[in-house]
Amino acid sequence: MKSIYILIALGLYLNPWQFCIVSSNQQSEKYLSFSPGEIWNDTDGEPIEAHGGGMLYQNGTYYWFGEHGTPGRTKIGVMCYSSKDLYNWKNEGVALPLTHDDPNHDLAEGCALERPKVIYNAATKKYVMWFHLELKGQGYDAARSGVAVSSKVTGPYSFVQSFRPNKSMARDMTLFVDDDGKAYQFYASEDNQTMHVSLLSDDYLRPSGKFKRIFIGRSTEAPAVFKHRGRYYFIGSGCTAYAPNAARSAVANSIWGSWKELGNPCIGKNADKTFLSQGTFVFPVANKPGAFIFMADQWNVYENKGPRYVWLPIHFDKDRFVIRWMEEWDMSVFD
Repeated sequence: MKSIYILIALGLYLNPWQFCIVSSNQQSEKYLSFSPGEIWNDTDGEPIEAHGGGMLYQNGTYYWFGEHGTPGRTKIGVMCYSSKDLYNWKNEGVALPLTHDDPNHDLAEGCALERPKVIYNAATKKYVMWFHLELKGQGYDAARSGVAVSSKVTGPYSFVQSFRPNKSMARDMTLFVDDDGKAYQFYASEDNQTMHVSLLSDDYLRPSGKFKRIFIGRSTEAPAVFKHRGRYYFIGSGCTAYAPNAARSAVANSIWGSWKELGNPCIGKNADKTFLSQGTFVFPVANKPGAFIFMADQWNVYENKGPRYVWLPIHFDKDRFVIRWMEEWDMSVFD
């Protein structure tokens, strides 16, 4: 036993950094709760970079996709993280990288690739990623949607094309797959004045041609959509760039509407500014019927404080839903 202690001491003397790494990993793997607005490290001890993200659940594992970059500028591409418990996240690497050797490519370094969402097509056995894309050097004038595919959930994803869906401008967006397998894209269009809901083709790679204008003239962006007990729920925000504003919500009996607006669903500290964040996605918790988590980004603190996310549980109150601020919480809120 004494010889073991000597070896450990010798190891610390010869290579103390190796032991620091082990300690850092152990430290980063012990999350047992969520702390909205605090730095959230992955299992390597590095801050999670997955902004404007979306969630996909497959075979007992959650996959979190999001942008790697500062507000308005994508640095690397789309990152993927995986987790079994939603608290602790493994960095699975870059799922869709930017292109560095072709300045004319749609995904050339310097473009803005935002709000990536991934869904699985059971018929084609492909994972399909959609995202908002602004081309390099064009500011926010391109207003396109991009599509990429992979046979593996973590990627790498192959870029297919970018376009204006239904020949309409498309910026902030989300995807929603209904119980019947039909997939829909919600996107801010018409210079962000009106939201569009668009049915995708059976392979999820393009619009089917059927779409509808909703929230006409309401200047709504940051859409997130989910379904509970046969009804469709929507959460979005006003258009104030990266400055937070009050969230807005709506409900409908059909995905096509009509949509009834329900006001700001947020309750608690900074509820009038969506807890200093902007929503990006809502996902159901596996094996907990009726349990949903709201995902949001604190965009305007990134430069000074690093990447910050706000995850909070959703509660239902008659025909509306509410999101209450909590400094810390865990999955027991759904029990």
